[in-house]
Amino acid sequence: MVETEIKMQNVEPWYSVEQIAQHLGISKETIYRWLEKGKLPAHRIGKLWKFKPSEVDDWVRKGQADQSSEKVELR
Repeated sequence: MVETEIKMQNVEPWYSVEQIAQHLGISKETIYRWLEKGKLPAHRIGKLWKFKPSEVDDWVRKGQADQSSEKVELR
C-alpha cells in the first residue's frame, strides 16, 4: 500500500489547455495556434488536448516556443 502511494506521488499530472496556458503565462488562443501548427508537445485524448508540464518546459528551454509564433501573447 505504501509503495503504491509513493509511486502515485511521483506521477506527473496532465494539464489542460487552460492550465498549460496559465503555466506559461500566455493566452489559450496562443496555445491553440501552436497546436494548429503542430509545434507544441501535446497529446490528444479524444477531443481534448493534454500536456505534460515537463515536456512543455523542455520545449520552451530549447527555444522552440520562439520559433512557433511570430509574437507571444503575454497575459
